[in-house]
Amino acid sequence: MRILHLSDTHLERFDAPNRNGVNATDSLRLMLAELRHQRGVDAIVVTGDLANDGAVEAYQALRELMGGFARSMGTGSGVPVFYTTGNHDEREAFGKVLGSGHLAADGTDGVVSALFPAEFGCAAVSVVDGYRFITLDSLVPGKVHGLLSGAQLDWLKEELRTPSEHGTVLAFHHPPVTLDVPSQRAFGLRNPGELADAIRGSDVRVILTGHFHLQLFGFLEATPVWVTPGVVNRIDLTTAYGTERAVRGASASLVELGGETGPMFHTFHARDPRAHETVYQLDAEETRSMIQRHAPKE
Repeated sequence: MRILHLSDTHLERFDAPNRNGVNATDSLRLMLAELRHQRGVDAIVVTGDLANDGAVEAYQALRELMGGFARSMGTGSGVPVFYTTGNHDEREAFGKVLGSGHLAADGTDGVVSALFPAEFGCAAVSVVDGYRFITLDSLVPGKVHGLLSGAQLDWLKEELRTPSEHGTVLAFHHPPVTLDVPSQRAFGLRNPGELADAIRGSDVRVILTGHFHLQLFGFLEATPVWVTPGVVNRIDLTTAYGTERAVRGASASLVELGGETGPMFHTFHARDPRAHETVYQLDAEETRSMIQRHAPKE
């Protein structure tokens, strides 16, 4: 199973530069153009922050771009695309354009089952070549951090009671693992322990997430967790502790499951003449202020 994993496209309502001077749509176009030579791809996963402000027009543009790309992948008539929500997304607009988030190669909704009603989150299940893909919804409206609701976790445990032929791929936005970075600790998944309880002893082979705009690998107990870098920009951790710098450069990942050495993870960086230019930089005081402004109330 070969999965192209993208995240944090942050598309705007209009095809124009954002307030940081980056055209998110151009970043996605560039990344997809770089990925066009990949072969043997079975599925594409896009883990949230699809639209920067939840605009319907942004989801429509994403569906058109990703759909066209997905139809060119694989050995036949294309591959499915699985989308999740992120903290910048809006559930109603997401559902209006992307349905369950599980789109078949022909663009139709290919979901096998989903969690209803929608206020519990956009969670859904599909199967590709014996691998089960489950997307969850870690969005907390108006907040930067993530949380998986009790309803989602109960639903997930029930789904996992029956193993899939080759195992399960679990995808959502907020990572359940962090480095010792203040913003990551504050803005990651708030209940990783509850997720660990829900998947313990199950057939989950890998957890795919985004949100941090950098590549990161770790484990939630015995389950591998991969954080793919962002498409719109990347976070550069060479800055002083407590500060934050974002730089230009679209990135994506290849995740390979099965075989003697799986899972394997590889990161792609688009060739961009302006790559590594600073998009924004926050000093320690600005970073603390950002964290305090968005921190969840205990």
